[in-house]
Amino acid sequence: MKNLPSIALVGRMNVGKSSLFNRLSTTVKSLTLDYEGVTRDFIKDEVTWSGVTFELIDTGGITLVKVTDPIQKKVQEKVEKILSETDLILFVVDGKAGLLKEDKEIAANLRKLNKPVILVINKSDAKQTDENMPEFYKLGFKNNIPVSASHGLGITDLLEVIIQHLPKKVTKEVVEEPAYKVVFLGKPNVGKSSLMNAILKEERSIVSEVAGTTREPIAQRVKFYQEDIELVDTAGIRRKRSVSGEIEPLMVKSSFQALKDSDIVVCLIDGTEAKLADQELKLAFYSFQEQHKALILLVNKEDLMTDLNKAELANNFDYYKHLIKKIPVMFISCKTGKNIGKVLTLINEVWKRHSQKFSDSELTNLLVSNLLKKPFFHETKSFVLYSAEQVKTAPITIILTVNQPQFFEESHVAFFENIMRDNYDLIGVPVKFLLRKKS
Repeated sequence: MKNLPSIALVGRMNVGKSSLFNRLSTTVKSLTLDYEGVTRDFIKDEVTWSGVTFELIDTGGITLVKVTDPIQKKVQEKVEKILSETDLILFVVDGKAGLLKEDKEIAANLRKLNKPVILVINKSDAKQTDENMPEFYKLGFKNNIPVSASHGLGITDLLEVIIQHLPKKVTKEVVEEPAYKVVFLGKPNVGKSSLMNAILKEERSIVSEVAGTTREPIAQRVKFYQEDIELVDTAGIRRKRSVSGEIEPLMVKSSFQALKDSDIVVCLIDGTEAKLADQELKLAFYSFQEQHKALILLVNKEDLMTDLNKAELANNFDYYKHLIKKIPVMFISCKTGKNIGKVLTLINEVWKRHSQKFSDSELTNLLVSNLLKKPFFHETKSFVLYSAEQVKTAPITIILTVNQPQFFEESHVAFFENIMRDNYDLIGVPVKFLLRKKS
């Protein structure tokens, strides 16, 4: 296990914590918009400076003072847990706005934790910050570092002070990539976070009845059958015309990036809606056919489905059977726990199919023999398939060496794909074909 020191960013809303996190982090990005409470889930990354590596945690746009909003209460409880376990706290304030009452209340709460605190005075490039500096010194923290997160000023000084205050004995193992990555996608409030929490048996993602609670992709490693899997919970996918404000377009963008980085897409739908919505269909086709991601369809809220719901959904699935017949479909209930224990098993089975390797000679014989039974022609000249060679797994990628690739059409690709699906277990798995002209 790694034994990295941890550092938490904390402060009142909209003082620039996410901007500072983005400045220090090299891989993970937190949303930075001028709204209160944009970051609701905690985001973390490993940062290395002068040979010292530590874990940096952005606690989100929260407050340590009393709140009444139920979602903010949940967030606040998580932040308090993080702060109790962290080694160092970066208390971020807005130098331009000056010292506010809430800053003083947060400072008082931080002193009770008996943790080392560095006061980070953001927006040092603003003239007002210089005028307000004496106010911040009155908070009584020993280390006061002025920075401009948006312009990168003072970041080096901050990092130097950080490593001086970290525990000296730190061990770090080589961070291995997960065996594969799984992303949960779907419309807002279909149960993605609830599913992830049920799998992890802890509330790693914030769960709420309010659509759009998860605003950034949240990754978590889980061990299953000796394999290290990364599960990613994402923001909801909406059609552009139903997107509101500035946050939702970024939710869509960040969710699609998570999709591109994944190996397997788990698409969740609400069974009580009794149909696949347009955006869900587009998401499924985009994942499976364009991005060549393995695909699983989970129908949540099975406990609330009526017989009519089930009949209508079955008819809807039959209408789109050209896709549905290629992927596994499982009915679940995050509320009752039905089939939740089978989800990781299904994911693992799909991964095995996604990463399987075929014999090139066997595959060539299979496809050539079927082509001879049903040859293709362009004008009067027939297509000739010389060989089929698998060059990649996850996705399964096949190079077909043919005589005239310029006349190869989608129907021809579908022909070879169907042959493979008839002869191999490829449920949930796309097949990517590449063409090469025989030299």
